[in-house]
Amino acid sequence: MKAVVQRAVNASVTVEERAVGTIDHGLVVLLGVTHEDTEEDARYLAKKIPYLRIFEDKDGKMNHSLVDLGGQMLSISQFTLYGDCRKGRRPNFMQAGKPDQAEELYESFNKMVEHEGVKVETGQFGAMMDVQLTNSGPVTLIIDSKER
Repeated sequence: MKAVVQRAVNASVTVEERAVGTIDHGLVVLLGVTHEDTEEDARYLAKKIPYLRIFEDKDGKMNHSLVDLGGQMLSISQFTLYGDCRKGRRPNFMQAGKPDQAEELYESFNKMVEHEGVKVETGQFGAMMDVQLTNSGPVTLIIDSKER
């Protein structure tokens, strides 16, 4: 699984002009699933992301995690993270997981993060979504569960 993690002051996701997920302070996570991913990959990311020390303390040092601050997460499924752009100009999405498998792992990841004490808002799996956020910092990280 791949995750693009962005520290956000606020964020929202809409589907057909209707807000389906909104957070005030926390992380926006774009999550992609590939064929080989398992529950173990979801667990790894769910234990890693909420505890990343990427929020500033009183001295301006990145020493606090989402859990430390009681922040929220906006989780968005993003199959295009597995787009291969090496050949030609049209991305190849053959590495993206099949929808049934991907949705199951996406939902598992969200539940596991909630189990860590984080309120999770989500987009709508498989829908065309509009995501808006104010990236704080900006702080953006890419985490791949296969690169441990």
